[in-house]
Amino acid sequence: METERKIKRVGILTAGGLAPCLSAAVGGLIMRYTEIDPEIEIVCYRGGYKGLLLGDSIKVTPEIREKAFTLLSFGGSPIGNSRVKLTNIKDCVKRGLVKEGEDPQKVAADQLVKDGVQVLHTIGGDDTNTAAADLAAFLKSNNYDLTVIGLPKTIDNDVYPIKQSLGAWTAAEQGAIYFGNVVAENSANPRMLIVHEVMGRNCGWLTAATALEYHKRVYAKTFVPEIGCVHPKRFDVHGIYIPEMKIDLAKEAKRLRAVMDLYDCVNIFISEGAGVESIVKEMEAKGEEVPRDAFGHVKLDAVNPGKWFGKQFADMIGAEKVLVQKSGYFARSAPANSADLTLIKGCVDLAVDAALRGESGVIGHDEAANNRLRPIEFERIKGGKPFDLSFPWFRDLLREIGQAQ
Repeated sequence: METERKIKRVGILTAGGLAPCLSAAVGGLIMRYTEIDPEIEIVCYRGGYKGLLLGDSIKVTPEIREKAFTLLSFGGSPIGNSRVKLTNIKDCVKRGLVKEGEDPQKVAADQLVKDGVQVLHTIGGDDTNTAAADLAAFLKSNNYDLTVIGLPKTIDNDVYPIKQSLGAWTAAEQGAIYFGNVVAENSANPRMLIVHEVMGRNCGWLTAATALEYHKRVYAKTFVPEIGCVHPKRFDVHGIYIPEMKIDLAKEAKRLRAVMDLYDCVNIFISEGAGVESIVKEMEAKGEEVPRDAFGHVKLDAVNPGKWFGKQFADMIGAEKVLVQKSGYFARSAPANSADLTLIKGCVDLAVDAALRGESGVIGHDEAANNRLRPIEFERIKGGKPFDLSFPWFRDLLREIGQAQ
């Protein structure tokens, strides 16, 4: 393979929350570089940008290269993650990642220069990858050529203009598996309301995809409807609520009460970002502090949307007991499934090819280029892509569960 330059050393880091692609992507990159040129040195920064700021890295040894394929079967990140925003100087100082008066971006850039890294692979969401792009621009202004190649990791599947982010398919499948056990709790109590809270701050894709996968699994089983608690309708999804939808609580409660009266249970799937505006307004009206992270995002675990929805619906539908269960950590920590492994392999191979050409960007299927897999320009990468409620598969799902569109 012809290359424009000889690469001596590449760096890899994973950042942000977990997704079922991190371990496989790290393993895939190590395997691909070893296949092409085992002389290229690889360093992995521990804990994402935290490790980069502290100069804490792992050198990929021949022993690691030999076993890299095993990483494809693991969840989590083999090199660790952290949530660090390089432009949040105050937070970086507070956490001891830089000293008072230091610029985290310069500290990170200096470390890359010190380590002799020519290519940096970042596996993360839009914040992770755009931060890396800013680093490359900073270094370029100081006459250091750094190629940055991102891989899009987010189970929310909400990055513009990428059609499918790594790990999202697996997260939906795992959320469905999780609820497949939880749903049996409907036989433990009469008039049970089960709230399945799925990750997804601003985008409902994962909740919708999880509900679809679960719905398919329900009707792939053989039931014994003659026994009341083994009726498919008791196991099915009865309501889906995501940030993109306008929710008429009173109207939905009337519909769900009819389900409760008929089947003695109600199962609803909600995105963790659904209803957050209403919850925040309630907290602020009471004078309560709204917890936020280093990026300024509301800490969803603290505001607890699932509990809020359960409280809103409980009395209106006559629930005797409310059970709120969250599949997020279960789903996002899983190893990649076969569909994601195929997607990861294609993205990793192209990422290494781009590195050898010196072409920066985020690897993904570009929706503005007929979904062609290519290095997408960093300036076009941003989060917050909403779920399209008009997708036929979602409209069909709502119709099948009896929810108005």
